[in-house]
Amino acid sequence: MFLRRNPLCVHCEEDGLLTPATEVDHIVPHKGDKELFWDSENNWQSLCKSCHSIKTNKEMDRHG
Repeated sequence: MFLRRNPLCVHCEEDGLLTPATEVDHIVPHKGDKELFWDSENNWQSLCKSCHSIKTNKEMDRHG
């Protein structure tokens, strides 16, 4: 449902590209916090697979 309403990758859009989003990303990692996990209005964004993988890898590098 979220991807239907937000069909484009927000990171690609920032670079002027129109790329279909395939994944819903938590802007702030929820780390098991159910309230943050389901906070779609404030903590979800649509990303393509590539942008989601890049973001996740950066977060993993930062947090060990």
